Amino acid sequence: MKDKYFEILLKLITKCKKTGDVPVSALIVKDNKIISKSHNERIKKFKTTNHAEIIALEKANKKLKKYYLYDCDMYVTLKPCEMCQKVINNARIRNVFYLIDKPNYKKEYSKTKYNEFQSNLAEKYTKILHDFFNNMR
Repeated sequence: MKDKYFEILLKLITKCKKTGDVPVSALIVKDNKIISKSHNERIKKFKTTNHAEIIALEKANKKLKKYYLYDCDMYVTLKPCEMCQKVINNARIRNVFYLIDKPNYKKEYSKTKYNEFQSNLAEKYTKILHDFFNNMR
């Protein structure tokens, strides 16, 4: 069954070649039924977050009308990047199956520096956040 899903994924990546996007595709399965499928569209749509995994998650969220996907599995051609892994974890996907890992020479890196801004507004925001989560429980 899994081979069938990966055959579909390999057909999907042909769409990436037309736009110059990295050839990655993903699909989400629930109860042995494909719920959503996608391929990279970062270049095509000029959108940084348009990785195949994220697009597939958004389609599945919309179709199932829920944001937690506990009972779903994801199939993807390439091991998800750090950004996608975080989003997949937040979606509570049960399993992720991928064909290949990233080559060792293809490391994640960032030139972005993260700096905590020191302000007395931090206390105000901390209270807002604390109250929000207390009201949810």
